[in-house]
Amino acid sequence: MFGGRSGEHEVSLLSAASILKAIDRKKLEVVPIGITKDGHWLAAGDAHHLLEGDQSAVARRLRAGDPEATPGAKLLHEGIPTLLAPEPVESSAALTAGSVRPAAANLDVVFPVLHGTFGEDGTIQGLFELAGIAYVGSGVLGSAAGMDKDVMKRLFAQAGLPIVKHVTLLRADWEKQPRKAIQQVEAALKYPVFVKPANLGSSVGISKAHDRKELGPALTLAAKYDRKLVVEQGVGGKIRRGGQALRGGQAAKARELEVGVLGNDDPKASVVGEIVPGKEFYDYEAKYLSEGSVAVIPAKLSKAETKRIREMAVESFRACDLSGLARVDFLMEPDGKRRIFLNEVNTLPGFTQISMYPKLWEATGVSYKELITRLIELALERQAEKSKTTYSRD
Repeated sequence: MFGGRSGEHEVSLLSAASILKAIDRKKLEVVPIGITKDGHWLAAGDAHHLLEGDQSAVARRLRAGDPEATPGAKLLHEGIPTLLAPEPVESSAALTAGSVRPAAANLDVVFPVLHGTFGEDGTIQGLFELAGIAYVGSGVLGSAAGMDKDVMKRLFAQAGLPIVKHVTLLRADWEKQPRKAIQQVEAALKYPVFVKPANLGSSVGISKAHDRKELGPALTLAAKYDRKLVVEQGVGGKIRRGGQALRGGQAAKARELEVGVLGNDDPKASVVGEIVPGKEFYDYEAKYLSEGSVAVIPAKLSKAETKRIREMAVESFRACDLSGLARVDFLMEPDGKRRIFLNEVNTLPGFTQISMYPKLWEATGVSYKELITRLIELALERQAEKSKTTYSRD
C-alpha cells in the first residue's frame, strides 16, 4: 500500500516501486493498492499508473468501502477481514464486480509503505486492526508514539535514555502570544535550535534557527504542519585542532548516526551508520533532492560507542512499544566529550534499495529481498500472537 495524503507521498512511491521490483514473487502474490494525494484509493492497473506518474489514473478513482462506486472494493464484509484487494488485471479500468476473484477477496498481510501523516501515525494501523488483517510495522500505539516527537521524548526520558534539551509549544500559543513563546524557548535553550513539527517525518517543516531573528519564521513554518511544535537545542561543539578548541572557531556539526532495528518481542540492531549531510543539517532536501550527502557504513566509532548505540536503539524500540522495523537516529557531540543523544525513531523509514534502513541491514548481512520477506514474516508472527488474546468474557 503506497502513496497517501502526506507530504511524503513521492517518497512513498519511490519506496513502493523499489519493493515491488525486489519482492520474492515465488513466495508472495502481490496486490498493489495506491492512495492518491487527495485520499482516493486505487487498485490494479490504476495503482501502477500512480507509481508511474500517470495522472489520468486520478480520473478513475476508487472510493474504498463504496460498493456503489466500486463493487468489490470493501473494507469489512460480514465480519471477514477484507480490504480493497483486487487481483492485478491487464485493464486499468475501474473495477467491476466480476474483476475481483474470491482468491483476492482476503489479504494475508498488508505492507504499508506510507510515510508520514495518515501512514505511520497509527491511523491506517487502526483500520487494519479493525479489519483483523496482519500488517508490517508497529501497531497503533507504537506508530502514534513514533510519529509524535513530544510523546516520543517523554517515553525516552521515562526509560532513562539520553535526549537533548527541548521545549514543546502549541501552535495556538505561538499564534496568540508569539513574544511569550520566544521567551519560553530562550529561557530554556541556547542557540542554535532546531524547530520541528511534532508530527511529521522526512524532516519536512524543520528549520535551524541561529538567533531570535530566525526563530520566529522557523516556528511559523513548523506551525503549517502540526498543532504541536518541538524546539530542540542543537548538539555541536567547537572545531578542535590537537585536542584544543580554536579561539573564535565556528561550531562543528553534530555527527548524525543511524541504526536499523528489526524484530518484534526480541528486536535486533544493525550495524551503526553515519550520515554526512551535504547541507548544514539532514533536512528533506538533503535526503531526497540534493547531491552531496554521504552514508558511511559502518560508522567510525569505538567498539564501546558502537555497542552502546546499538543497545540504546533496541531500548528505544521497546520504550515506544514498536514492532517489525524502525530506524533509530542519534546525535553525537563532535568535540572531545563525544556524548551521544537519542534523537528519534522512525517506524516506517524510507525503503528504496539505497535508503539507509535497507543499507544498514545489507551491511549486517540481510539482503534487500530477504529483509522484505522477513518483515512480512514478522507481521504474520505478530498477528498470530494477537490471536491468543481474548476480547470477550465468553
